Amino acid sequence: MGLRPVGIDTMDWPALQAAVAGCEACSLCRSRKNTVFGVGDTQADWMVIGEAPGENEDLQGEPFVGAAGQLLDNMLRAVGRSRSGSGEQGAYIANVLKCRPPANRNPQPQEVAQCEPYLARQVALVQPKVIIAMGRFAVQSLLQTSEPIGRLRGQVHRYQGVPVIVTYHPAYLLRTPGDKGKAWADLCLAMETVAAE
Repeated sequence: MGLRPVGIDTMDWPALQAAVAGCEACSLCRSRKNTVFGVGDTQADWMVIGEAPGENEDLQGEPFVGAAGQLLDNMLRAVGRSRSGSGEQGAYIANVLKCRPPANRNPQPQEVAQCEPYLARQVALVQPKVIIAMGRFAVQSLLQTSEPIGRLRGQVHRYQGVPVIVTYHPAYLLRTPGDKGKAWADLCLAMETVAAE
């Protein structure tokens, strides 16, 4: 496999997006249709970080599309935010992995490690007031922990000095609708955290 570009930590948005589009640092580059960089206001107060692109995301090159994306959009709308909003009403949405794992399998540790500098730079460029970490792999990557989501919810964590709120991935909530109330509580905690910052 090729190497990641050097100097990721100093790239601006166009350079970072080009670096992701041309990345060949792991084997996921062979099976992807598109890289999935991110979407939304690059100066939004909220940053939503998911796990890895699925089939629809790979085809469209955008994170959180399909049924899980619709649920995420509804969740954001309920707290006055959207992927098309800006500033206080906006949300920048990205994934830990920028390429789809084959057959939607779980991300491998080395794949997460190769993508981590891209995500770290996205966070540094957005400078959000809060990060919503959705799903096990987003949480594990950002917080460097193997603790289950249930133990990490309800508290404010930090990544690059930014408050991180842990919650369930929308795809999980579609399979387990009884936990939607917990996800709502997590979004309320995010609103309280931003108001207190």
